[in-house]
Amino acid sequence: MEKVRRNKIAICLFMFPAVVLFATIIIIPIFMSSYYSLLDWDGITKGIFVGLDNFKELFTSKSAGFPKTIGNAMLLAVLSTFIQLPISLFFAIILGKGVKGEKFYVAVFFIPVLISTTVIGQLWLKIYNPDYGIVNAGLRFLGLDNLTHVWLGEQDTALFAVFIPILWQYVGYHMLLMYAGVKSISPDLREAAKIDGATEWGIARFITIPLLKPIIRICVIFAVTGSLKAFDLIYVLTNGGPAHASEVPSTLMVSMIFGRNRYGFGSAIAIMIIFLCFFFAVLIRKLFRTEEVD
Repeated sequence: MEKVRRNKIAICLFMFPAVVLFATIIIIPIFMSSYYSLLDWDGITKGIFVGLDNFKELFTSKSAGFPKTIGNAMLLAVLSTFIQLPISLFFAIILGKGVKGEKFYVAVFFIPVLISTTVIGQLWLKIYNPDYGIVNAGLRFLGLDNLTHVWLGEQDTALFAVFIPILWQYVGYHMLLMYAGVKSISPDLREAAKIDGATEWGIARFITIPLLKPIIRICVIFAVTGSLKAFDLIYVLTNGGPAHASEVPSTLMVSMIFGRNRYGFGSAIAIMIIFLCFFFAVLIRKLFRTEEVD
C-alpha cells in the first residue's frame, strides 16, 4: 500500500506542472471569456452586465453578420471534409504501399505545414494578383480571358479562393496522419488479399480504409473544428472581405474586439466558437461510433 501511495504522489507531482499550464492557457481564459461575454465592455471603462444580450445579438443583428460567418465556416468544413481529406487519403494509400522515393514525397507534402501561414498568405496573394498572378496569366495564355477574376476581391470567388491555400497547406498534415496509419497495418493482410485475387481498389476499400477509420475520424474532427476556428490565412488574404464574403467567426471576433472595441460581444463570439467546436467534435465521434456498431 505504501508503494502504491508513493506512486500516486509521484504521478501527481509530475502531472502538476502540466495541469497548471493547461489551466493557465486554456481553462482560465475560457472562464474569463465567459464572464466578459456577459458584459457590455469596451476593454477600458467598467463593463456593464447585460446577461445574454450579446448572444441574442449574435443571431438577431443583421449588422453583426454572425450567421453568415457560421455559414462560411461550415462551407469550409464541408470542402475540407469532402475534398481535402479524400486527397490526403489517396496520397497516403499510394505512398503507404511503398513507392520509390516514398520518404521524399512524404517530406515534400508536409513542407507547407511547416511554413509560416503569413508567408503562405503572401505567396498566394501574388498567385491571385489580377495583373501578374499566375492564375490569371495562365488563363490569358490559354485564351480564356473571360474566366479571369479579381479572385480575392469578388464576393462570388473570395471564399473559394481562400479555400485553395488552406487545402494546399494542410493536405500534407492529414496525409501524414493517414500515412502513419497505413504503415501500421500488417503487410500480411495485404499479401493475403492479393493471394485471394483482390485488386488494389479492393484492398483499399475493404482492408485499408476500414482499418483507418479511427484516424479518419480524427482527421474529420480536425478538419471541421479547424474550419470553425480558421483565422490566420483568411485574415492575411482577405481580412474577411469583400463585403464579409469570406468572413468567418474568428475574423469577426477580432474585428469586434480590436476594431470596434466591443470586448463583450467579441468574447461571446469566442464562446460560440468553443461551443461549436466541442459540439461537432462530440457529434463526429458519435457518428463514427454508431457506424462502427452497425
